[in-house]
Amino acid sequence: MTGVQRLRLGLILSVVLIAALAIGAGLARAAFYQASAAPVIRGGTFAAPAAPAGTTGQCAGQPTRATRELRGMWLTTVYNLDFPSKPGLSEAQVKAEYEGWLDLAVAQNHNAIFVHVRPSGDAFWPSDYAPWSNWLTGRFDGKSPGWDPMAFMVAEAHARGLQFHAWFNPYRGTQPAPGGGVGVDAAKLAPNHPLRLHPEWRVAYPSGTTGRFYFDPGIPEARKFVEDSMLEAVQKYDVDGVHFDDFFYPYPEGSGEDFPDAASFAKYGAGKSKADWRRENVNTLVREMHERLAQTKPWVSFGISPFGIWRNKATDPKGSATSGLESYDTIYADTRTWVQNGWLDYIVPQLYWTIGFDKADYTTLLKWWSALMKGTNVQLYIGMADYRVGEKGDWSKPAMLDREMTLNRQYGVQGEIHFSAAQVRDDKLGAVTRYRKAHYAAPALLPRLARLNATTPATPQLTAARKDASGKLIFTQSGVATTNWALYRTSGGPADLVATGRAGSEIADPHPAANSTYCLSAVDRSGDESPLSPALTPPAA
Repeated sequence: MTGVQRLRLGLILSVVLIAALAIGAGLARAAFYQASAAPVIRGGTFAAPAAPAGTTGQCAGQPTRATRELRGMWLTTVYNLDFPSKPGLSEAQVKAEYEGWLDLAVAQNHNAIFVHVRPSGDAFWPSDYAPWSNWLTGRFDGKSPGWDPMAFMVAEAHARGLQFHAWFNPYRGTQPAPGGGVGVDAAKLAPNHPLRLHPEWRVAYPSGTTGRFYFDPGIPEARKFVEDSMLEAVQKYDVDGVHFDDFFYPYPEGSGEDFPDAASFAKYGAGKSKADWRRENVNTLVREMHERLAQTKPWVSFGISPFGIWRNKATDPKGSATSGLESYDTIYADTRTWVQNGWLDYIVPQLYWTIGFDKADYTTLLKWWSALMKGTNVQLYIGMADYRVGEKGDWSKPAMLDREMTLNRQYGVQGEIHFSAAQVRDDKLGAVTRYRKAHYAAPALLPRLARLNATTPATPQLTAARKDASGKLIFTQSGVATTNWALYRTSGGPADLVATGRAGSEIADPHPAANSTYCLSAVDRSGDESPLSPALTPPAA
């Protein structure tokens, strides 16, 4: 039994954990540094002179040093696994909890958060396509809580310099009844639930108490509706990414029970085998979301976190040397095709196994996914199994995640997402502290969005610096006309990235070093970075 299968079995046995689990830096262009004129003091505040042209890849004559990688965690709302802590909390309580999760992300030097905003045919925003989520409101009537959580969540993430990726489950319409969902009782669906309004779109699977309603992936009108419902959030909010996890067609449940879509297959199968038809239905959803996102907001990235095995080599010579569940054959997710056709900006295979696990060795799968990316513009991130730390066997070793993340950097991985936020917070066995110290000790810039044309933002300028009572060094600037900024510091050696943030937020070095010099860059939505500003050296205290 694979790790995911064991997890899914555990979720059924333990109602609280029935969840929709999602579970390189570019070469610097050569340039010569031009030293700025001597600084001047105006009114007791240290001020910089007028700015000459910026310098690419250098600060005060020193080369810059910044990691480019995505770092994030999944914030799961289904069954209130992470957030909110329980249904029906007040607006103030939900906001306070969410701010706590963002503070955790900042403390971990993350630069993105993946928030579950459509766990099961519902919404964490006022939607024309879905009822309000009962995991937020505590009710199944679809009525508004009286405020807009999505607007708040996006704004607060951005205020802390974090990207906000909206995480959607496309096809799930409900969750099983034992843990607080409506299961397959249509009478309990909200009056405006699309599967109540369109019973012809719904499929119940599996039979029994663990059943859910699904949108039938084989009905074109249902697929278009699901796409529209997700794109509504993109149109209404300043999200940075659209994110799916591994749930498309459901994983097999029961004693060989097949997903009951015979009616739609008979109508739309067009002579294909049922397996090929199902794969084409999922492929169509992925391709159309890619195309429609590019038309709607081309700067919004699109990524999927699939099950970690495409196919085993014993089944297909192009597969991995593994012997686990195959997403291609079992849940009809042809992840290899998505990458090869460039339908994604990034992919996050869930490699929820240990180094050396016989059926699905982490290193073996990492090499397979890394090789698949060759010749594409798709970025490879890895889904990390923080939730497994403390289990028996190799997961009882606190160094396992650290070792896996070290391998990621050897094979060109451009980031990680950790499942899930609660496990990052809980830090079992000190595993999170260990990998943060080894891999996330300093801030990181996000990888470039490769499909967009590279541009060079205008060079900003640091205009003044002052210390506050806590010792934090706060800067003022001019010229940041992009989405983000990046602050570098040198004390005679390479200039390291010490802080990043959203345009308009405070620019500060929280732990300044003595006799240091600073430079600022502007970073646009695609990850393109400007030449660095002329250097500014605050006077010694």
